[in-house]
Amino acid sequence: MKRVLLLLILAGIFFVSACNKNQDTSAKLAEVNGEVLTLDAFKSTFGVEEWDSLSPETRKRYVEDWVNLTLLAQETRSRGLDKELALQQRISYATKKVKANALISASLAKLQISEDQLFSYFRIHQADFLKPVMLYKIERIKLQDKISAENVLQQLNAGMSFAQAVRQHSIEALRNQGGSMGFVAPGSPDSLFWQSANTLQASQYGVLSVEDAWYVIRYTETKDGESDANFEDHRAEIKRRIILERQEEVYQNLLREIKAKQQNIYYY
Repeated sequence: MKRVLLLLILAGIFFVSACNKNQDTSAKLAEVNGEVLTLDAFKSTFGVEEWDSLSPETRKRYVEDWVNLTLLAQETRSRGLDKELALQQRISYATKKVKANALISASLAKLQISEDQLFSYFRIHQADFLKPVMLYKIERIKLQDKISAENVLQQLNAGMSFAQAVRQHSIEALRNQGGSMGFVAPGSPDSLFWQSANTLQASQYGVLSVEDAWYVIRYTETKDGESDANFEDHRAEIKRRIILERQEEVYQNLLREIKAKQQNIYYY
């Protein structure tokens, strides 16, 4: 099951390498019956920080997964399965979805949220924030890179206990305390962990990146802090909420802008 999930993750690299094969002249990493995976295509599917965090072994594993995925796709074609109408429709829809998400992400990346917008949101929704600070008792597993974190998350979802995962995979001394961070407050040096926990349900697993490491976390208990929450405590959460709310607005604005330029849209 883990290998299948990794192959699905590599579908993005497969898609990019297929689209760029005519103009990409960077070094070759692998080739399967004429289909080539280049270094630029491989790197383009990762963010800069994520790429730098990948170990040589992890990069090699991704390349091998691309080879496996390519072999399976080529065999699908050789058996004629790619000519089936249902598969063609699914491929077409998936391709459109990837392109549409890229356009929406590019628009969201340009979204500027001012200090006034942040504070206005805080005032309007202050009932959500002006209450005793919730503290989360957080446990974490520190890992070297995102792929390792995703693999541990899969093992946890498959039934491995959190304690066992900490012992086997955590790369920090905190594993000797079961990965427990104790109760974490929003204004503490560990506020990024608090923000992530604030999006989870009790004992639900989450993944986040902090500095040069990746973590799988959960919280097991909550309690009220001694002081009321303030604007600074919730700045990151407010920004996250505004972006989520603006996604639909960005989507609708894009559609209106594009449709205004198109004359050849018909419904039958």
